[in-house]
Amino acid sequence: MGKLGDMADKAKEMAKGHPDQADKGVAGAERLADERTNDKYDAQTDKAADAARRSYGGSGTPEH
Repeated sequence: MGKLGDMADKAKEMAKGHPDQADKGVAGAERLADERTNDKYDAQTDKAADAARRSYGGSGTPEH
């Protein structure tokens, strides 16, 4: 696996160990994307954030 894949695996493992912090990071990234696009892609960012949370067992509670 390449460096990017290794980094992604490390990030997932860290998120699984610290789901509350990961949830905050996902919420922040989602909020930033929504702000930068004037909520044009809100449904897509919601879906992506939910998928990210499921990947590490996060709370699944979006923080808008």
